[in-house]
Amino acid sequence: MEMDVGAIIGTVDSFVWGPWLVALLVAAHVILTIVTKGVQFRKMPKAIKLSVTKDPEAEGDVSQFGALTTALSATIGTGNIVGVATAVLAGGPGAVLWMWIIGVFGVATKYSETYVSVKYRVKDHAGRMLGGAMYAWERHFQKDGKTPLWAKTGAVLFALFAALASFGIGSAVQSNAVASTITNNFPSIPGWGVGLVIAVLVALVIIGGIKIIAKVCTFLVPFMAAFYVLGCIIIVGINFEFVGSAIALICTSAFSPEAAFGGAVGGGMMAALRFGAARGLFSNESGMGSAPLVAAAATTRNPARQALVSMSGTFWDTVIICALTGIVLVSTMIGNPEVVELIRSGDIGGGAALTNAAFGSIPVVGKWILLVGLSTFALSTILGWSYYGNRCVAYLFGKNGVLPYHVIYVVVAFLGTTTFVAGWVWDISDIFNALMAIPNIIVVLLLSGLIWRETQHYVYDGNLDEKDQTEIPIIATK
Repeated sequence: MEMDVGAIIGTVDSFVWGPWLVALLVAAHVILTIVTKGVQFRKMPKAIKLSVTKDPEAEGDVSQFGALTTALSATIGTGNIVGVATAVLAGGPGAVLWMWIIGVFGVATKYSETYVSVKYRVKDHAGRMLGGAMYAWERHFQKDGKTPLWAKTGAVLFALFAALASFGIGSAVQSNAVASTITNNFPSIPGWGVGLVIAVLVALVIIGGIKIIAKVCTFLVPFMAAFYVLGCIIIVGINFEFVGSAIALICTSAFSPEAAFGGAVGGGMMAALRFGAARGLFSNESGMGSAPLVAAAATTRNPARQALVSMSGTFWDTVIICALTGIVLVSTMIGNPEVVELIRSGDIGGGAALTNAAFGSIPVVGKWILLVGLSTFALSTILGWSYYGNRCVAYLFGKNGVLPYHVIYVVVAFLGTTTFVAGWVWDISDIFNALMAIPNIIVVLLLSGLIWRETQHYVYDGNLDEKDQTEIPIIATK
């Protein structure tokens, strides 16, 4: 029965992540790069500066930096470590290049989806900010106070798929990766024990709501990112003689019809593109509409300021961290042929196992960089996605649906460490990631004219300090 279920899930995943979705994702990234006049190439230094600038005169629930770190806490996770390894196994080293390219162009998509989320945010009865693709669908297309059925459908589908996606990308996948890595290094520790610790820690934090989550992430994210990047740089230094060959193999494999490492990993250019796109979306979430859910709560004078701050997250996530991870993995595989032999023999069959073998081959520092990096990344992702799911459940079912959601979310984090779901979590996550991305990308493209006009006004005409005078409506909560 388990094999049948796994086969069905795999078939659905292959269909959803067919050429049509990759084409839609890439097209959106390119179109929005044009619409924003290459904002990722022209305004990244400004975006990074704004991310650490306080704006006390603006309205919102958390600081710009708090919103960014909460979003980064959700994006900088196992996708940057295990996700890259999974992409290399299935798509070959070339998948790393496609992840990077899609990440670079995805910066414009992150800017655009955040812009519309902040533009159409609302307040609940308690004055808390709410935003996301569902409110863009509802408010932009309203006529005489009524939202057309087709727009309401887009809003509901996004919220529903995002809530379901949170159980995969946000909860089960993260705890599964941590448990797999810890039990591989310390066999005496049971997976359920790891799951129990994760569940308790997550429950304690998410009870406090977005302000507590933001405070934890503001402290945790800079530390964990700096620690992991420093560790990767050390490993790159150890592997220095293989780094040039690794970069060359990543570039050539992205366009090669043949699998790499003597056929041990990947399946040619299409596999590299498919898995690079899928894992790129998993890692930086550009186009999924997830980060805008928390960006809408940020204190910001106008939508463009927070959109610039949010887009800097994709730069750190994919352009820096994923690229470093890919170079570490491929250079280690070149320098340690025994890792490739383990893949060929079937002893390494998953991303967690490949990551553990690659980092573990580096004396002393490798294992601990992986353990600390992966554990902190995964925990922060679970926290960030708990807020995303919270917002979507509140939209669908009202505030009474939030507590049951949190309980289920914590339980799923525990179940992710068990063997029952371990083989399915990545495919299930891919499916719901894609499904929530579709209505999000559609509404952002439909609003591309507005994004173009207002980005010109705020970003390129020098009006970033201007305060948006549009009144934020208060909605009736269920």
